Amino acid sequence: MILTDNMNIHNKYLSKYACLDSNAIYLKPEQNDFRTPFFRDIDRIIYTLAFTRYKDKTQVFSFKENDHLTKRLMHVLYVSKIARTIGRALALNEDLIEAAALGHDLGHTPFGHVGEAILNEISLNNNEGYFNHNIHSVRLLMSIENYGLGKNITLQTLDAIMCHNGELPMNKYIPKEKNIKEFITEYKNSYQDKEIIKKLIPMTLEGCVVRISDLIAYLGRDIEDAIRLKMIKIDDIPQNIINNLGKSNKEIVNSLTMDVIKNSMGKNYIQMSPKIYQAIIDLKKYNYENIYYKAYTKEEKAKLKLMLNTLFNKYIDDINQNNGESNIIKSYLNNMSEEYKNNNSKERIVIDYIAGMTDDYCLNEYNKYLKSIHNKKEV
Repeated sequence: MILTDNMNIHNKYLSKYACLDSNAIYLKPEQNDFRTPFFRDIDRIIYTLAFTRYKDKTQVFSFKENDHLTKRLMHVLYVSKIARTIGRALALNEDLIEAAALGHDLGHTPFGHVGEAILNEISLNNNEGYFNHNIHSVRLLMSIENYGLGKNITLQTLDAIMCHNGELPMNKYIPKEKNIKEFITEYKNSYQDKEIIKKLIPMTLEGCVVRISDLIAYLGRDIEDAIRLKMIKIDDIPQNIINNLGKSNKEIVNSLTMDVIKNSMGKNYIQMSPKIYQAIIDLKKYNYENIYYKAYTKEEKAKLKLMLNTLFNKYIDDINQNNGESNIIKSYLNNMSEEYKNNNSKERIVIDYIAGMTDDYCLNEYNKYLKSIHNKKEV
């Protein structure tokens, strides 16, 4: 009893706009233990195989020799810390925030957004719908982890992950009430309707905090990485951005975090001041023009497109031929449930497999395939 009371004590101090643990909704029946629902979500997320693979997935830059560049794992941890800071200041549910933050990028492909765009093209060409990493993060938790049986994660955490897209900043984030049916409808329709992904709004304030924290976490950090690679200089950043946000990642994170807290305190929405919001828009535009569009050369993009398409076709052939030596069968399908194997097309299975790869594993699989082709020619 004391243990359960201790785990629940934070609910007494939450804002009237916070999502209480008692509000947690599960998609499947759940047997309770002493942990609170969102605390349990955190445990289930950090012990996924997908979470382990964060450590070797691109954030922005690939093919660069620098140990201090941000990888996907570091970005996720930055989002979690920033979001929990805002959440605590606003008396929101930090467990829900942490669960959503740690899980928000589980579905990211190897080689970041470039890899995501290529896999989206492959998916569309094979009648599997649009591929979006936030949607795939939800798919991983519901249908791929636990050998294809999924993890029983709360609706609020899944929704916050699905709606986290920091690429679409808003001046004001007002939660949108949802039930399970409405969540599932948004999730399923996102595979077929390109516009839905741009309209997703979290159902909780905690989800809104994670969404804005995603943006806060990467804007300044990506500038620091670009400076390390000598792509830009700090003095290149427009003065109006520096005046409003600062010139270092530390200053940018602090300016944005404090502005969000100040303008959201005691409110049922998350908001930034007009001045800071405009500075974010300007900084995001600067980053795209000077960092993201230049993160890969044309040759690198062409190589990645060839690589992912080659692997996709190879794995389809391996499944058709029941090639037991192929890793998609030996290391993946042989470990998956009959439910997963029977309920998904070959194309969807291959997309799942490629999306889950780390950068190095993807490169190794491609190079191994090229070597096998070369050896066959020699014979």
